[in-house]
Amino acid sequence: MTFNMQVMRPTFYLEDYFMLVLYQFKRTWGIPNLSHFCCKLETYLRMAGIKYEIEPTLPMSGPKRKLPYIKDGDTILGDSGFIVLYLKKKYHDLDKGLSEAELALSLAMQRLLEEHLFWATMYSRWQYTDENWHANKQAIFGVLPPVIRDIAAMYYRPKIQQQIYGHGIGRHTAEEIFALGNQDIDALSACLGDKKYFLGDRPTTLDASAFGILINTFGCPIESPVKEHGLSKRNLVSFVNRIKTDYYQDLQVA
Repeated sequence: MTFNMQVMRPTFYLEDYFMLVLYQFKRTWGIPNLSHFCCKLETYLRMAGIKYEIEPTLPMSGPKRKLPYIKDGDTILGDSGFIVLYLKKKYHDLDKGLSEAELALSLAMQRLLEEHLFWATMYSRWQYTDENWHANKQAIFGVLPPVIRDIAAMYYRPKIQQQIYGHGIGRHTAEEIFALGNQDIDALSACLGDKKYFLGDRPTTLDASAFGILINTFGCPIESPVKEHGLSKRNLVSFVNRIKTDYYQDLQVA
């Protein structure tokens, strides 16, 4: 008698073995991340429902010597903009269905956020007041031993200040820098209006970018006129709080 026995083998998928790893700064200040761009990327991952795990690190380990970067199987990729493009193609595109005009507006507003307002906040952290610098120094370098911490801070602070100057915004007075930053806040508030998200009722890449920049303007212990002005915009504050509530319930964010 012959028996034909069919052996049932479980099906395995690569994602069962290789979960996407997000390399970013250690959480601090009670917000998702002290890096605008790490926060932007993690928010995109959460909005898109992409599974990931976090590996806290410092920028020197990254492929472009900055954070964030990801490892997805054999793929290692740096820069939040290029990573989002990769995630859109491989996993989920939050911008699918947007019109050409909406995509153009999204790109323009992301440039305002990431190439202009960002630098006003960097000036606030690295150059504006001693109190801001000490808070920033502790948040970034506090994980290092005291001697190394001071050496690293002394090495990186002038480099960042050179970048701020090289961008152009650092050539202005503090009053001029914050006046420019306040213009950005006004534009963002006008663009958002009374909508739930910047482009309607569902989140897009622009919302991830905006949250990353705004939470690092409103929600951290770095004081500046731009922060004060931003906190006066009820719709922007509500937007930030909504993202925290909807996508970061696991964090005790203030």
